[in-house]
Amino acid sequence: MDTGTKLACNRTYLANERTQMAWVRTSLALISFGFGIAKFYQFLHQTQGEDAPFMGPRGVGMLMISIGLIALASANVQHRRALKARQEECQALPASTAGATAVAIMLLGIIAFAVALL
Repeated sequence: MDTGTKLACNRTYLANERTQMAWVRTSLALISFGFGIAKFYQFLHQTQGEDAPFMGPRGVGMLMISIGLIALASANVQHRRALKARQEECQALPASTAGATAVAIMLLGIIAFAVALL
């Protein structure tokens, strides 16, 4: 491979990494904000003892956590497909740290969902 092709492969790889990290950042914001809403509602429920409607603040928090997890999972699938396509064209690409970060945040989101549910 000539130098121009190698540089193009690296630029494309790094663009995919930046896109994946943007999805991680967006999903993390949804998960953490949803968790905050759910836990704040739980605190209010414990102090005031009021029942909420079906889609109260806790439901909205759980929905936001779910949307963040779904977005992160679909972005991770798309990122892995793009990375596999790049690996076929350019063999010397490093492992994806953005993909590993996405998996770690996804596990954190699943734990947040379970804690907010209980």
